[in-house]
Amino acid sequence: MGYVLAVIGGSGLYALPELKNVESVELSTPYGSPSGPIMRGRLDDTAMLFLPRHGVGHRIPPSSINYRANICAMKMLGATHMLSVSAVGSMKEDIHPGDLVFVDQFIDLTKRRHSTFFDEGMAAHVTFSDPICPLMAEAAASAAQTTGATVHRGGTYVCIEGPQFSTRAESLLYRSWGVSVIGMTNMPEAKLAREAELPFATLALSTDYDCWHQNEDAVSVEAVVATLNKNVEFARRTIVALASRLPDPDKSPASRALENALITSKNAIGLDVKERLGWLVNRYLGE
Repeated sequence: MGYVLAVIGGSGLYALPELKNVESVELSTPYGSPSGPIMRGRLDDTAMLFLPRHGVGHRIPPSSINYRANICAMKMLGATHMLSVSAVGSMKEDIHPGDLVFVDQFIDLTKRRHSTFFDEGMAAHVTFSDPICPLMAEAAASAAQTTGATVHRGGTYVCIEGPQFSTRAESLLYRSWGVSVIGMTNMPEAKLAREAELPFATLALSTDYDCWHQNEDAVSVEAVVATLNKNVEFARRTIVALASRLPDPDKSPASRALENALITSKNAIGLDVKERLGWLVNRYLGE
């Protein structure tokens, strides 16, 4: 089977015109419906799935996104790799609005979101010390460099609940932690992608300096949108270039992430649990 690149689009990236032979796929999952229909098509020889996480018209705020349904739907449709595109604020002087950042760490400050598929009837603890697949991140960063964008490799993404932007005190605190960018959506996406055994990377689009920068205006929707309109084109071109250079998923730390993570005894797993999680664990249960 060929590779299938799943892309979750964020603020500003609601479509991918480069997709060919596009069909709209609607499906339900054990966790409900994803943010909207998934666009399935091809980028040259690579199959691709595309989903705007905020839905049509950007109607779903970060805290209300059905992250589990989104990741589950992509996996059920055959995804082998996942790229998450996310608008972020820069927390470092040298990451300018308009730059692209490929982070390698997260700090999760979200509070209201389902962050695991294993919340009832079965326990699993995946390794998550390095949450980004380094092979996927390197492939994506190399693809981004072909676009002429300014690319930063590595860094920490602090994910806040939102939907409000940070207070100045919070922004300065996060700066003291040494984080690179701040956003509202990549958690729990990264956690769920690891449980789904998908090589995962983040393409973070820097739009502003949050509110810590004394010489810049505090972050506003107007400023964010203005910058997004400039660098979404870089994101699209990055995705097109990435499609032809996807790494071997079997060499990713996400590969077989559940193999030694499932703790519940097989004879203690109820039929309803097997039905709900079969798409994810059947190969480890011998079914």
